[in-house]
Amino acid sequence: MAQDYHHGIRVVEINDGTRPIRTVATAVIGLVATAPNAQPGSAATTTVDFAAAGSGVQFTAASVGSDGNQLRIRYVDPGSTEAGMRVTVDGTDISVSLATDIDGIITTTADEVVTAINGEPDAAALVVAVSTGNGTGVVAATGYQRFTGGADAPFPLNTPVLVTDPLGAQSKAGSEGTLARSLDAIADQAKTMIVVVRVAEGVDKDATKSNVIGGVDENGRKTGMQALLSAEQRLGVKPRILGAPELDDADVTSEFLAIAQKLRAFVYASAGDSATKEEAAMYRESFGAREVMVIWPAFTGWDTTTNSTRQLSAVARAMGLRAKLDNDVGWHKTLSNVPVNGVTGISADVFWDLQDPNTDAGYLNSHEVTTLINRDGYRFWGSRTCSTDPLFAFENYTRTAQIIADTIAEAHLWAVDKPMHPSLVRDLVEGINAKFREWKRLGYLIDGIAWFDPEINTPEVLKAGKLYIDYDYTPVPPLENLMFQQRITDRYLVEFAERVAAG
Repeated sequence: MAQDYHHGIRVVEINDGTRPIRTVATAVIGLVATAPNAQPGSAATTTVDFAAAGSGVQFTAASVGSDGNQLRIRYVDPGSTEAGMRVTVDGTDISVSLATDIDGIITTTADEVVTAINGEPDAAALVVAVSTGNGTGVVAATGYQRFTGGADAPFPLNTPVLVTDPLGAQSKAGSEGTLARSLDAIADQAKTMIVVVRVAEGVDKDATKSNVIGGVDENGRKTGMQALLSAEQRLGVKPRILGAPELDDADVTSEFLAIAQKLRAFVYASAGDSATKEEAAMYRESFGAREVMVIWPAFTGWDTTTNSTRQLSAVARAMGLRAKLDNDVGWHKTLSNVPVNGVTGISADVFWDLQDPNTDAGYLNSHEVTTLINRDGYRFWGSRTCSTDPLFAFENYTRTAQIIADTIAEAHLWAVDKPMHPSLVRDLVEGINAKFREWKRLGYLIDGIAWFDPEINTPEVLKAGKLYIDYDYTPVPPLENLMFQQRITDRYLVEFAERVAAG
């Protein structure tokens, strides 16, 4: 405690008041994909060589990756006679103490260094040594020599990787699998952050499906789509737009929903192998969650890998377009009726008419399936989720609820464990209301308000260190059904004769 008496001035900081609330990042994609020939990593290497013929030894890090660049190796002159050769390891430093003869002259050859390194367990766990020549040349003492050239694989299996340039990342994704195509589809719509989890292709479709769904390996690391749950801790971003283009079926989508609910994210999913609109509508009945939108059919377009027109994933383009809308318009706008880039056709015939509800598109939308149309460009048509609760029937209703919940919660870490004075409660309420006013002005909400309810915040509740702050909000409804009422009338003819006479 500060001394009470002081002859002078003291300043005490009082940091009360509201804090600004920053909306959580929403345009972050979580992509699960395959890429069998993605760019591999490389192992760090170094070569210790001398003028004497056959004295060179190449050392290669035992594991692939940039960590190998921390390795160092040196040859040491023991400075004594008849010294035996030995290898010691200190962290990432390897020392080879060379053998000498009765005159203290170094006698160790390159082959002997190779044998010693590869035969010492600690050293062999770090590096692999090979002679670059015949190995008979005698070596000499050196200072530490660092390894170079080690690089991590850009897309290691079952590991969340942050991509900030989807177009540039295609060069590392290889030509096989779904990753390169998905990155291209997203890049056609927007430049956005993507958390990529690459999974291995299995021996058959079912094995690949198991790899996509994933689980936890023997080391406790999450695999497949489960690895998205560790993205925020590893990468500092939380994926909120989820999908596995070309790899999703009912099983994959169902598992994705569990991930989405944990992350407060939204899943875009195809209608599996549905060949007709009726099959797509039945497929949608597999789900009853607000966190998913089912899309049928697929797009078509030019594939630069095969130099041909092929079917293109609508899911990948939905993910990219969702990120674009979040950045350019806001999360209150649904995916529907926005032009999609990079496509030239639709994989199945879908009859659509703007004024007629009795169409293929109308049938699909009435069964909560988003479809594709061609009017002034190719577009998604439909805003519905698979929710059984009408409160979250629309895509933007679900995402609004998710984003508000995370924004309000994440913005108040600072308040946890603060002394709970009435002034703190007033600051919390006013801070939330300030954010609601901002969202209202931007058009993201119709309105919202927060308040302190004394009925639930009883003395017993407050004494236990609990505080309830209520708030409500009204999301922005999408104009899904615009109706004009047209009437014919003769009342504009009443003064017809007078107007003629008046000229």
